[in-house]
This record gives sequence, structure tokens and C-alpha cells, in this order.
Amino acid sequence: MSTIVERLLAHSHTEQSLHWEGTFVEYLDLVRENPTIANTAHARVYDMIASAGIEEVDGRKVYHFFDGEIFGINTALEHLVEEYFHASARRLDVRKRILLLVGPVSGGKSSLVSLLKRGLENYSRTQRGAMYAIVGCPMQEEPLHLVPAGMRKEVSEELGVHIEGELCPVCRQRLQVEYHGDPTRMKVERIFFSEAERVGIGTFSPSDPKSQDIADLTGSVDFSTIAEYGSESDPRAFRFDGELNKANRGVLEMQEMLKIDTKFLYHLLSLTQEGNFKAGRFALISADEVVIAHTNETEYQSFISNKKNEALLSRMIVMPIPYALRVSDEVRIYQKLIQASDLRGVHVAPHGLKTAGTFSVLSRLKYSSKADIMKKLHLYDGEETDKSQDVDVKELQSEFPTEGMGGVDPRYVMNRISSTLVKNDMTCINALDILRGLKEGLDQHASITKEDKDRLLNLISLARKEYDEIAKKEVQKAFVYSYEQSAQSIFNNYLDNVEAFCNRQKVRDPITEEQIDPDEKLMRSIEEQIGVSDNAKRQFREEILIRMSSYARRGRAFTYESHERLKEAIEKKLFADLKDVVKITTSAKNPDPDQLKRMNHVLDTLVQRHGYCPVCANETLKYVGTLLSR
Repeated sequence: MSTIVERLLAHSHTEQSLHWEGTFVEYLDLVRENPTIANTAHARVYDMIASAGIEEVDGRKVYHFFDGEIFGINTALEHLVEEYFHASARRLDVRKRILLLVGPVSGGKSSLVSLLKRGLENYSRTQRGAMYAIVGCPMQEEPLHLVPAGMRKEVSEELGVHIEGELCPVCRQRLQVEYHGDPTRMKVERIFFSEAERVGIGTFSPSDPKSQDIADLTGSVDFSTIAEYGSESDPRAFRFDGELNKANRGVLEMQEMLKIDTKFLYHLLSLTQEGNFKAGRFALISADEVVIAHTNETEYQSFISNKKNEALLSRMIVMPIPYALRVSDEVRIYQKLIQASDLRGVHVAPHGLKTAGTFSVLSRLKYSSKADIMKKLHLYDGEETDKSQDVDVKELQSEFPTEGMGGVDPRYVMNRISSTLVKNDMTCINALDILRGLKEGLDQHASITKEDKDRLLNLISLARKEYDEIAKKEVQKAFVYSYEQSAQSIFNNYLDNVEAFCNRQKVRDPITEEQIDPDEKLMRSIEEQIGVSDNAKRQFREEILIRMSSYARRGRAFTYESHERLKEAIEKKLFADLKDVVKITTSAKNPDPDQLKRMNHVLDTLVQRHGYCPVCANETLKYVGTLLSR
């Protein structure tokens, strides 16, 4: 028997083992033992998020429920969970509001809602997330609705729960007709959320206002049964299959909500504000569900500009969902999109996605007088920059509250990468290919203004300059690795001179073997590579000497990789000394055996240590050679 078949059988067995059915009396015992199974929809969503783990990082809460799925909007997620779901779970008035996610296209609004829906499906299959409903109820109703109104206060206190809502028309009729008013005999079963089976999860999409029927939300009369049951007010003659019915106890997603007719909106407001809605010729029908809507920034601005919508807007909680403003988060978005596409077999050269992310994030940042845009980009990503202590990152972030609500979207970048690959039949794509594809996309974009195009072309140039520096450093490291003995020699020479300088001693001249003063010129040529000023040189050298002594006490060898800044300085110094060699090696059309051997060693280093393939390693080496020749 194959492993796949075994797993399928095991999964089927697990699903069957989760099923439970009993009487209402047995359900009361379950609630007494674990009151959370009678949670409201909002409390269930918050509990689902919290169950995945909450961690505090730099004074902010991080919810692991979103890990690996949603990137770059941690602040927005914290506001969403704490200000809406947590507050709603505590039964505060915010639960009586529609949650409206507003943001630019491809900003992750739909992905966020989809994640919540999938999460609920999985959570309802766990012991902690188990939930129950009256058997045969078209709205998977909370069984506690069977408790008569006069007994609810007493039962609520005994069980430690809140009982809200009334029986749906179907269950009310069944209670009277089938069970003769005895709720203890009614059957209860464990249910599982499922969007596919329309249990506890609903989705409503706007269509032509002239043809869309309110029955899509509230259900409709089954005219084929009118003759049998004699009246439209008989619950058996009504299809309780609207999205409001099927999403009961869970989540209702309203796609592009502000595009739908106003009459639909008022049903939603009644649902969220009062916990009920009107359908057919029935009394108000109780429902408990989280209504999550989403729309783009343009639709939202148009909606709030109409004063007729003020009453509607006051009953909504608006949560901005911006684009990612950290390049590292943007790269993770691209990686996720690539994994979900047919690009998985294509090799993306190192720094290709980072360069694309640099361009995208630059397009979303606002220009500030406190830091130039490239420095701002690095600070947002948590990178150290020169004199970064002079800039307050939090102050930068609070300077423009709407930052991230516009700019280039991730799908545009992925579309351009895909187009470039298909057009050129490529198996490997590098940063320059991606930037070229992005530029061509702007040329073909008919709706973009000349002003916006010029701005974006300038940002592409900035992203390319950033990549140029990264590529040079990468090749620099590869060359230094092939000249490892030379790097170690410079390192040893520097340490000898530093030790002599700090101890006010002489050093031995390697040629004449005479005792001479420490080589200040050598030491400064290395220290200047990492910006150590003349005033700070003594402090830097003493720090190196202390580190050497610490290593010696512990019996460890102090190599040029033991101190990150010194390692960088040695590499830059060696690369500067080798610059002519690099230019000759990379530009030679017919390299001699020594040059060829050196080039192959560098290419191998790029492939084995830095994630390149032979194609992009060779292209990068040649490109850096042209940069150095300019």
C-alpha cells in the first residue's frame, strides 16, 4: 500500500473520529466543563489567533498565526487584532461594527481574509476550537438558544456563559412539532467550518446591481413547496441558504463591499448592530458572525466623500492595510508568490528579488527632510547606516501616517518577471533582467502619467545603483576568498602594527629586520575602508587589542573573520589593491592560464558560497568588471 493511500486513510479516520452527536442535555454538560465552546464568533476568531502564539518584540505584539503568510504589515495586524478582535472578544461595543479593510490593490487584504477563513476551518477541527450546533439547523445554530428566555439568566450564571439570540424559524417549528416543546430531546452535533460546504463561512461578491437579489444574502422562498406547505411564512417553504444564513457562527467576507447596493449594506448593519436580520415573512432572525469587508483606497475615498454615507461609515471599523515598507518583507512576498507559481523551476540570481523589492518600496516611501529616501529605506529595514543614530526611525515612521497606501504593487513585479522569462525563454533571471523588465512595463503602461513614469524610472536607477554596490561587494568577497592567504597576510601585518602602537613598541621591518615605528600609513589605509576617523583610530585599535587578548585567554585563534568590521576593512583593502587585477581578469577576451584559473576559482566561489548558478555567476562577474572599468 502506498504512503499516499495510507495517509488518505489515516486522514479519513481522523475526520470520522472527530464527529460527535448527543442530546441537548449532554451538550450542557460539555459547556459546563468547557464554556469556551459557546464563544461568540468574534471571540472564536481571537482565540484562534491567540492559540498560535503571541510574542512581544520591541514593544509590539507579533501574532504567529500570520507567520509565513502575511508579511510587512505587523503594525496593521497588531491594530487589527487588539483594537477589533480582542476588544470584540471581550464583548465591547466594537463587535457591533463591520470590519472594513482598506488598502491599495494587491496589498494583502484578500489574503488576510482567506487566512482567517482557512484558519477557522482548521481550528474547528481541534479540541480547543470544537463547536456544536442543533442537528438539521440550516444556520448551524448555537444549541443554547433552546434555553427559554425566563431561564437564561440563571443558566448563564451556572454555566459561565452569555446566551444571546433566538431560535431560527426552522428550529422553532421543529421544537414545537417534532419534540412537543421539549428542548432536552433535541439532538446536537459537532460541526466543522467549511467554505466549500458553506458551513460557518460565507463570501459575498457584488455583481450587476440591477440583477443582484437580496436573497443572495438572506435566503429565498422555495416556490416548489408552496403548494405542499400552503404558506410562504412556513419555514419549510423557505431556503435559508443566503450568505448571512450560512456564515452564522463564523465569518462573512464582503468582497468590494462599497460597490454593492445600499439596501444590502443596511442588512449588514442590522446584523452587526442588532445581531439579527430580516428575511421573508419571518420575525427577525438571529445571527452571530464577523463581517469582514475590503475595498481599495479609491473606492473608499469616493464612499466617504458622499455625505449620505456618514451614518453607514459610523458603524464601520476602518483598518488600513498598507503595502510592506521593508525590503526584506517585500522579498518574502515575492518568494511566496513564486512558490505558488510555475516559476519554481527558474533560478533567480541572488539579490534579484531584493533589487525588485528596493524599487517597489522606494515607490511607496514619502520623501522626508530628515533622511534621504535611500537612507530611509535602509533604516526601515533595520540596517545600520552612517550616522543612523542622528535619525529617529519611529519619528520617521510616524511622519506620514498614510505611507504605504500607494506605490508599485507586488503583482506588477511578478508579472514583469514572468513576462521577461517567457519573452526571452530564460532559465535564470538576475537583477538587471528584472529591472529591465520593470522599465519595459512602464513603457507599455498606457495609463501612467509622464510625471509618474519619470519618478519611477528614477527609482529604477536608484535600485540599480544599490545593486551595483551589492554586486561589487559579492565579487569582492569571492576574489578575497581566492586570495585568502593575501588577506591573512595583511591581517597579520595590521595586528603586529596595532599591538606595537597600543604598547608603544617598535615592529620588525620584514626586509631589513630593523626595529621601526608602527606603519601608520598601512593601518590608516585599512581603517579608512570602514570610515574610522583619525580621531577614532586609537579607540578602534585598542578595541582590536582587547578582542585579541580575550581570544588568547580562551585559547582561540584570532583570525581576520573574528572581528566583523575589521574583516570588512581587510576585504575592501585587498579588493582595492586587486582592482586592476579584477578588471584585467574579468575583461580579458582571451585570458591566460593564470587569469583563467583565477576566474574559475571566483566563479566556483560565487556558486558554492553565494547561491549563484554558473550562468548568473559568469554574468555578474563580467558586469562587475565593466563597473570597475568605468
